Amino acid sequence: MVAITRPVSPPLLARRLLRRHPSTQTVSFAGVRPLIIPTESSGHFRRRRCQVSQSSEPPTPVSDPGTPHDDDDDSLRVAFVCGGAGGHVYAAFALADELRASLPSSRSLFLGSPAPSLEAASAASSSYPFVPIPPCLPRAFLAAALHLRRFRPHFLVATGGPPALPTCIAALLLRLPFVIQDQDAGPAPATRLLAPLAQRIFLAFNAPVRLLPKRKCAVYGNPVRMSIRDCQVPKAAAMARFFPGAGLVGEEGAEVLLVLGGTVGSPQINVAVLNMYYEMLTTKKNRYIIWQTGPEDFCEMESLVRGHRRLFLTPFLREMDITYAATDVVVSRAGSVSCTEILVTGKPAILIPLPTIVDDHQTKNAYIMADVMGAKVMRN
Repeated sequence: MVAITRPVSPPLLARRLLRRHPSTQTVSFAGVRPLIIPTESSGHFRRRRCQVSQSSEPPTPVSDPGTPHDDDDDSLRVAFVCGGAGGHVYAAFALADELRASLPSSRSLFLGSPAPSLEAASAASSSYPFVPIPPCLPRAFLAAALHLRRFRPHFLVATGGPPALPTCIAALLLRLPFVIQDQDAGPAPATRLLAPLAQRIFLAFNAPVRLLPKRKCAVYGNPVRMSIRDCQVPKAAAMARFFPGAGLVGEEGAEVLLVLGGTVGSPQINVAVLNMYYEMLTTKKNRYIIWQTGPEDFCEMESLVRGHRRLFLTPFLREMDITYAATDVVVSRAGSVSCTEILVTGKPAILIPLPTIVDDHQTKNAYIMADVMGAKVMRN
């Protein structure tokens, strides 16, 4: 039986990321408590004492992440490396948002796969600077080392994905401390490899603790984007964003089904929905479907689907706060962050885990969701 813990709020996880750990820095978000952090000097990181700013002004934008900062700059600098699946990317951005909300003077830098990638697109739509890490391992290591040395962060946060491994190795050689945030019920191979070298390992579930250095592990759940957690948009207004010409969109008893296939989409889910969507819409006049096909299958699905005023077809959904506000039931893959967002928003869910993922962690995630909130699990 896997022990379950309730996902906690990102502010607590962000604070935990910055607490004292033996052989690392001391940071506090409250008051003007002294902050001891490693900084670079003559190719090494030395310990320096500074004060946490309480200014309410927005942080100074980092227009050029490759430009070194002045040694007299006391603002906290944090580098985030993420890539690949949406869970890795959204977790990093959720942590960065919470850090900026708690410590407005802090600065963040994102490292990830070159465009077109989810992390590059997410950074472009936000105020965070982004630098690409090439896919070739030797070049990835050199690029990561160069960007870290120029930005000189006080520590690195790795949330997973292909760029994480070379970036963490580069951080080790630069004597830069790094922490890992793993989102799944089973630790990723890179997490197992880097765990002995990391300062701390933050986990979403209890189960992976037995496979990692226990003294370094802390179970704090997955971070959730502030826009989703704090969304106060009424359902009628949210529905109007997707179905502006659907008549009485806010009518009583309207049922909205959200279909998600993960970041890149799911051909199996798309085919299943294609075979039943029209019957679902014609048998119930108050039913609406928001269907994310994924970018690869969108054109094919669009050519096969008959247009309907109660069907919203899209390759990708970015405003997930509005999407969840409009939704009554979710059909989704069982990615870690998707499961956490479903849990936080309290939506009934049908989860279809992807069995080909490494360690089959989506199946583990899905059955944990079944135990915690009664989600229905379907195997494909």
